[in-house]
This record gives sequence, C-alpha cells and structure tokens, in this order.
Amino acid sequence: MRKRDLKKFEKILNEKKTQLLKTARRTLTEDMQLDPNELPDEMDLASTEYLQSFTFRLRGREKTFLKKIEKALEKIEDGSFGVCEECGEGISAKRLEARPETTMCIRCKEEQEQKEKAFG
Repeated sequence: MRKRDLKKFEKILNEKKTQLLKTARRTLTEDMQLDPNELPDEMDLASTEYLQSFTFRLRGREKTFLKKIEKALEKIEDGSFGVCEECGEGISAKRLEARPETTMCIRCKEEQEQKEKAFG
C-alpha cells in the first residue's frame, strides 16, 4: 500500500479514535451524574438507571471498536495494514475505505458470518 494511502487511513482512524474518546469522557462527566433532587419518584429513578445501563452497554461496544482502531493503527506502523488476517491476501481499497479498522477481506468476513449463522 502506498504511503499516501496509509496516511489517509491513519488520519481517518485517529479521527474515529478521538471521537470515541470524547464520547466516553462526556459519558463519565455528564451522562452518569444522578441528581436525587431531579428524580421525584421511583419510576423516574428506574428510567434513569435503565438509560445509564443502556449507555454503559453502548460504551462497552465502543470500547471494543476502540481496540479495533488501535489494532489497525498498530498495523499501519508495522506495515501489515490492509492484509487479511485469515487468508493473507490484500483487503480491497473499497472495503478499507468503508471500514478501515477491518482485519479481514470481504470473502473471509462473509465466510465467518456464514459459520456464525450456521452455529447461531
């Protein structure tokens, strides 16, 4: 892969990483603050706790996504970015543009999804 393309993907990945970290900080500083004075009854409290639980689940998924981004950035550094971890073939530029954090070519990803579907 050309150096110019690697720089482009590195920029995209770093922007995604920055956005995820910003969202996580906002969650911790703003979204998770409970003010008992603003929760007049048990239903409001239960609703707020449910929303917080849902937010934490989303942040958990984002944590996994962040790990994928960091792995892709490491691959750019070590020169293995854009190579499928399953078959060793190159990942198409179109796929990388859509999901620069991907680790598999489209064929291997589809095979993985078929296996997951079969074992459901």
